[in-house]
Amino acid sequence: MQTSVSSWVKSGSPWVWLNAGAVAICLIMVISLIGLIGVRGLAHFWPADVIQATYTEKDQSRTVIGEIVQREQVSAVQLRDAGIEVGPGIDSLERKLIKTGNRDIGGIDFSWVLDRDLSEVSTPAMLFTAERYEWGNLYGFLRSIKQNQKVVFSHEAYPPSEAYTQLWQLLDASLLRASALKAEIHRIEKYDIGQINHQLERFRLTLRRMEIEGDNDSQTLADIEQRKGELAQEYRILEELLIDLYAQINRDSFTVEVAGGEIISVPVANIVRIFRANEMNAWQKSLHYLEKIWEFVSEDPREANTEGGIFPAIFGTVMMVILMSIMVTPFGVVAAVYLSEYAKQSFTTRLIRIAVNNLAGVPSIVYGVFGLGFFVYVLGGSIDQLFYPEALPSPTFGTGGLLWASITLALLTVPVVIVATEEGLSRVPKAIKEGSLALGATKAETLFKIILPMTSPAMMTGVILAIARAAGEVAPLMLVGVVKLAPTLPLNMNYPYLHLDQKIMHLGFHIFDVGFQSPNVEASRPLVYATAFLLILVIALLNLSAVAIRNKLREKYKALDV
Repeated sequence: MQTSVSSWVKSGSPWVWLNAGAVAICLIMVISLIGLIGVRGLAHFWPADVIQATYTEKDQSRTVIGEIVQREQVSAVQLRDAGIEVGPGIDSLERKLIKTGNRDIGGIDFSWVLDRDLSEVSTPAMLFTAERYEWGNLYGFLRSIKQNQKVVFSHEAYPPSEAYTQLWQLLDASLLRASALKAEIHRIEKYDIGQINHQLERFRLTLRRMEIEGDNDSQTLADIEQRKGELAQEYRILEELLIDLYAQINRDSFTVEVAGGEIISVPVANIVRIFRANEMNAWQKSLHYLEKIWEFVSEDPREANTEGGIFPAIFGTVMMVILMSIMVTPFGVVAAVYLSEYAKQSFTTRLIRIAVNNLAGVPSIVYGVFGLGFFVYVLGGSIDQLFYPEALPSPTFGTGGLLWASITLALLTVPVVIVATEEGLSRVPKAIKEGSLALGATKAETLFKIILPMTSPAMMTGVILAIARAAGEVAPLMLVGVVKLAPTLPLNMNYPYLHLDQKIMHLGFHIFDVGFQSPNVEASRPLVYATAFLLILVIALLNLSAVAIRNKLREKYKALDV
């Protein structure tokens, strides 16, 4: 028996099973973590039922309306320490976190309540949830519709069933009208007026440059002044149109009875959407859920990044990683080719390789400080002095932006690409190189037609590792161009279309900002999970794209096993 165990150990089978078990445990932990993040984040978008209940605290009762977002057990010791009476023999009580909304009325939109103190809990069908552009959610009962501050329909005029049907039809029509007007206002402000302002700014910089250079070309000055006059006239027309649209959009409002019986008036223009979750079936809730998911990935954020979407952060992350990949790949490949194919294998070469390997372990914040000091202040400041003197003292490239963030990440990840490419170059059979040279090919032809194509899978491996590291970095980006909220995307229809000098949003920094800088912790918590889950998906999608390219290249050169 002892001999068989000894021979089994010597065969290496235990270590195979040990490694397999460790890999399986790691996979289970990773999948569980991603699943937990996904469930906690994506569950936030499901339209939860809204309760109405009576809450009694210290012999005082009040009405509570809201969504139950969390439940937990609290020990009797903690309750007694907080001054709450707990009967004998009770070890713990359940408490609930209710999203009460109506922050403009009560000052807070989340409240902890003890389950034992809740009574008369119900889910009225007419209780609605309204998502607003400001002040978060609103919960209450619809009471009347107003136009120009005059009531056009009230629930008191008809029997309840008829009144509510008519009220909701009128409100739906008002919401559709307000949505169309808001879309028109957004188009005029962002595109039409935005383009006019962009052209006016270009004319201002042109005049400033002419002044600096002493250029007094009267014809050019006259053309600029004429064009500025035309743009000013277009601006006045659009301004009058906007005044009229704002007057139209502010026409409609409705009154709501909130918790406690208070009646408040709400402008329809302030409503994103309104729905009655208690009356929705599973299919309607599923459609609403998909609509909210789409809003999350396609819209701009609002309410200090605790509401709305994160599309600018997605766009900034993907754009920065793409630019970083375009920059890091040629530099990393050229460095690896030189070290492997051209440089003499001496002490200096070995020292350079050691330095490259050590660079891969330098903390990312060091790269951020270097990027801020060299790229932004030195290089960017010099570019402003040489090419954009008319814009000074306002910096163009002398401040953080998409270009410097991408270059900093490229500098951060170039050691990974160099090491991976060198590994691929070392695996190219020497006989193939010698055979190519023996057939009359030059060293350059051998390199570009034989060696580099065969090494391309290894290059893609380096790019994959670079993407995986760069997409999740936050610390260096905080110094070289990533901000909490970017007013516009760096890619638009204004010349030069791709604005490398603009600051961008980033999913990693968005997670940090929402999770640790948000004034409303309870509201931002589910968005932290949702954004983290989306960042994982974005990185996975970028990596899978690179893996697909690598697999095609590997299949092409499979016979060489590179």
